[in-house]
Amino acid sequence: MPALEIGGRRIEYLVLRGTSRRYTYFRFRPDLTLEVVLPRGLGDPSRAISARREWILEKYQEMEKTRRILDDRRVMFDGKFLDITYEQAQEKEELLPDFERATLVVRASDRSRVKELVRRWFLRETSRYVMGKLAELAPTLPASYKRADVREIKNWGYCTRTGRISFSWQLCALPERLREYVIFHELTHLEEFNHSAAFKRKLARFCPDYRQREKELDYVSPAELAHI
Repeated sequence: MPALEIGGRRIEYLVLRGTSRRYTYFRFRPDLTLEVVLPRGLGDPSRAISARREWILEKYQEMEKTRRILDDRRVMFDGKFLDITYEQAQEKEELLPDFERATLVVRASDRSRVKELVRRWFLRETSRYVMGKLAELAPTLPASYKRADVREIKNWGYCTRTGRISFSWQLCALPERLREYVIFHELTHLEEFNHSAAFKRKLARFCPDYRQREKELDYVSPAELAHI
């Protein structure tokens, strides 16, 4: 894979062909590979890359700060990282978190099962948290939801016009203040199905420091389902 040398960093990049006739797009993958999406008819990306070198370096440095929820070595839970230790076990699969030692022992028949077992653990823990938090907040809500669930979605949370609120199975990875923010955000959408000034005012009633929490959430990278 070709690479750029910028600001002392070696940034690998991949050239793709887009549908636009005029514009070149740049985006980073969670693994920090840069995607350069060229317009139809343009074959050499060097000029476009040269024009965006400062942005590429700035974005790369920003993403270096991002904390990935799950990789082969560790997993984030409640905002803290646990080092993963795999132990082969034929009869029983189990996860043994030790929060004082910041470790997670995963016993399974094969190492390839580790991420799937973590996913199931997250689904259980996130469901328990979300349902408990919604029950706690119910008496104070200005609008009620029709249905709530935890599932595999790309966003942290989602609200429909019919009153269904959904949350990512990975929510339990976040510290409490960020989990809480995601729930407040979606509950506010029950009143304002947009991100208007009115939405922000109503969100601030639940969460006065929502802007700071949003910034913190930007530095957490969810595990991609394709990598689980």
